[in-house]
Amino acid sequence: MAGVSSADPLTEPWMLGSLRVPNRVMLAPLAGIGNWFVRLQAKRYGAGMAFSEMVSSHAIHYGNEKTCNEMLRIDPRERAGGPVSIQLFGEDPAMMRAAAAHVAGAGADAIDINMGCPVPKVRKTGAGVALLADPDRAVALARAAVEGGGGIPVTVKLRSGVRPGDMSGFELARRLVERAGVAAIAFHPRSAAVHHKGSPDYELAARLAASLGAPMILSGGLNDAQHVREVFHLTGAAAVMLARGALGNPWLFAQLVRGREHGPTRAEVTAELDWTMDRAVEHLGERRAERYLRKFYPWYVTRLLLDAGEAKRLQESLQSAETLAQARRLWRSVSRPLARSI
Repeated sequence: MAGVSSADPLTEPWMLGSLRVPNRVMLAPLAGIGNWFVRLQAKRYGAGMAFSEMVSSHAIHYGNEKTCNEMLRIDPRERAGGPVSIQLFGEDPAMMRAAAAHVAGAGADAIDINMGCPVPKVRKTGAGVALLADPDRAVALARAAVEGGGGIPVTVKLRSGVRPGDMSGFELARRLVERAGVAAIAFHPRSAAVHHKGSPDYELAARLAASLGAPMILSGGLNDAQHVREVFHLTGAAAVMLARGALGNPWLFAQLVRGREHGPTRAEVTAELDWTMDRAVEHLGERRAERYLRKFYPWYVTRLLLDAGEAKRLQESLQSAETLAQARRLWRSVSRPLARSI
């Protein structure tokens, strides 16, 4: 294809432990978003692997219905595009071991442990980024997941540290590989304190990749295809993980692994949100999908490149729509007329 050489490393398969991944571009865990149809969407456009939203090990242990029936759902259509990883969070090794066994039994190809979430309600329980300050517990937690998973690869996603200048995540990454046996580290080279602000420290990521002894998967600030390629080569990462840059923009995967050279047409944006609406109804039913989709609308409206006033009116109308049918009519009335590339 135009724009992608057969020698482009991003398109090459690689091994994550014993798991073969068909290319080096992944969908990152997206809290509250990364369900089966969001993962399926990424794979439709070329993602070689996709990670679930963050799932509580405690909720799995106690058999929470929504967690076990919805959040852990792996749809057969996902598997055609590549492996599925379930991301777990928690602070108790025994519960993590049991949760890992449960998701392995449910069909996960891999398990990821969240050690980077800065959200207070996660952090105050001792999970997420709080584990950077408790490396012994972090190692025990990861080892428990490796044991519970029964041989499927376990990865850990973490930040460089808690605060700017803190290297606790960098230092913990090597302990997790050496002492817990994790198969790879997904590294976001920003501190938890800055969330998504500022520039990621890709030089630090390169240092980790060179010293880790296991694959490093790069995350953070990956919003543009050319930039992704540049930092992939700069850091020596084994793979990249697209997160916020892929929201409402699955075409970014196609640009990186299928040679697509331009953004979507307006007609493509329209069709993609229609597809997303259909899958949301399939997953949640009409009434719940109506509310759930309100977080999706801004990502797609942005892709239409409307003038500011028109975009604002459309956003407000979609958010206040009383039914999903009304939202569909509003969406199509604005987005259908033009089919130019944007």
